[in-house]
Amino acid sequence: MPGNMIGIFFRVTTWGESHGPAVGAVVDGCPPGVDLDKSDIQQELDRRKPGARAFASPRKEEDRVEILSGTFEGKTTGTPIALLIHNRDSDSAAYDELRNVFRPGHGDFTYFKKYGIRDHRGGGRASGRETAARVAAGAVAKKIVSREGISVLAFTKEVGGVAAEKAPPGDMAENPLLCPDGKAAERMEKLLEEARKEGDTLGGIVEIVVKGCPPGLGEPVFDKIDADLAKALMGVGTVKGVEVGSGFEAARMTGSRHNDPLTPKGFATNNAGGVLGGITSGEDIVVRVACKPIPSIGKAQKTVDLSGKAVTISIKGRHDVCVIPRIIPVCEAMVSIVLADHLLRQRTNRGVFP
Repeated sequence: MPGNMIGIFFRVTTWGESHGPAVGAVVDGCPPGVDLDKSDIQQELDRRKPGARAFASPRKEEDRVEILSGTFEGKTTGTPIALLIHNRDSDSAAYDELRNVFRPGHGDFTYFKKYGIRDHRGGGRASGRETAARVAAGAVAKKIVSREGISVLAFTKEVGGVAAEKAPPGDMAENPLLCPDGKAAERMEKLLEEARKEGDTLGGIVEIVVKGCPPGLGEPVFDKIDADLAKALMGVGTVKGVEVGSGFEAARMTGSRHNDPLTPKGFATNNAGGVLGGITSGEDIVVRVACKPIPSIGKAQKTVDLSGKAVTISIKGRHDVCVIPRIIPVCEAMVSIVLADHLLRQRTNRGVFP
């Protein structure tokens, strides 16, 4: 199966390249009768679009979505939903000198080895631009999960080694990084400004919290809910690591400390991050993703060209200093897509939503 689709009952296919005429998605399996308007999708796209926040690429894309099919009079019909987002502000000239050069940290080399051809303009299919389609599809998924009382919230946990100490929402609305810890956000912004001046970039960590998820979602072996969440999030180009609940810290804990005691009122702790045996427990689902520094940097880097000759390059063009906070709605979208898929699976398993 081609690697451009995700989901079984709620299936999303994305298409398009960074400097092509458009990007988009086809959502298949959305139940009929779900309220869906362009504005539902647009508000999510506005959170992700370039040029909207500090430290983001100055590329000015309106990211106006068009719903081409699958809705009638503001409701889904149960047929495939086709979503289109035009690329209005692509500038391929900055990439001309990279036509025959592999950029360090990008998918240039591996795409060429896989296909024998690559779109050098902004990375083509491997570009972060593709995530606009995921966010559009994720907005549809959010409408499904919200009907079941489920909310998905992502926020900035860490940038450049500076970590937030407060829980959301905290000061999220008061800083451009969507960080619940205002003081930490100020330190993060200073680091980002320093990196920008040096022609460099920074990585960070995003935490996603799902509230209101019922117990019982997920399959017991190969399609565990945490496995599907990890796969979906690792499918985002910038993500290099995923942890659920206590994550890697669990390896440093004893069983007596890590186990979440059950009480008549529920679980006393949530080290499991809302998942036990690959199935949701009813507690908050807590997932963190480690995002690498954006590889497009102004500093000189060593690489090779198509002939294998050593060259030194400095990346030009319009790029973010950090994927955060623009990656936040992408993370929410991927988690929502997985949850929508498993909700629909559970409906067929039990006959109703759990």
